Amino acid sequence: MLVPGLFAAHVEALRKGIDRNMAEPGPYASRNEKPGETGLFFDDYCNWDRIPEFHAVLRDPAIIAAAGALMGSARVQMFHDHVLVKEPGTSMATPWHSDGPYYFVEGRQTISFWVPLDPVTDAGLRCVAGSHLWEKDVLPTRWVSNAAFFEGDYMPVPDPEAEGMTIREWPMQPGDAVAFHFRTLHGARGNSAASRRRAFSLRLVGDDAAYVERPGRTSPPYPGHDMRPGQRLREDWFPVLSDRSATG
Repeated sequence: MLVPGLFAAHVEALRKGIDRNMAEPGPYASRNEKPGETGLFFDDYCNWDRIPEFHAVLRDPAIIAAAGALMGSARVQMFHDHVLVKEPGTSMATPWHSDGPYYFVEGRQTISFWVPLDPVTDAGLRCVAGSHLWEKDVLPTRWVSNAAFFEGDYMPVPDPEAEGMTIREWPMQPGDAVAFHFRTLHGARGNSAASRRRAFSLRLVGDDAAYVERPGRTSPPYPGHDMRPGQRLREDWFPVLSDRSATG
């Protein structure tokens, strides 16, 4: 769903944070270079603890309250941040995928906010309505090669347009947010516009989210976490941002 203006107070700061992130990429940064594609599609994640402009979002009570209300959760816990930048003339699309199968966390109460920092029309986020309720998870794949991220009991990545699925997308202004479940199938076109398309994503979990093992190395990987299936995410790595149950 679209939440207009939820991140509006942070647009300028997040733009500065993305500039810092691109100048000083983290260990998971990628330029998503694919033969035959033009432009630059940069993405990076898990930088909130070293980029203060990203960390500031976690202290915004309006954003945290919206996350809790949309998840129906008393508890709101950080999972990770994600930056996605498509420079003008970038032809590569963000392929159709669901975030959840890449992650080592599962639960009904999960939420992602996708926030453009530039006006978007054709390069906005596209979500398949109702896909978070599908019986099986979608196969996680690598964005450049399209190879399976790891094997398992997954459904093949569908072609929503060819299969007549209902796709939701919105023209958006900087600071608007699309809120969606970790299992939602989504993607984005390339950026044919003459201006950049910068986006910041925030991934949060709620009361019932717990660690789950996957068939291989997850993304983000978080090596050495020492968690066991069924446990909540460790709070020293994934801070609890709000917990109404603890305050009565």
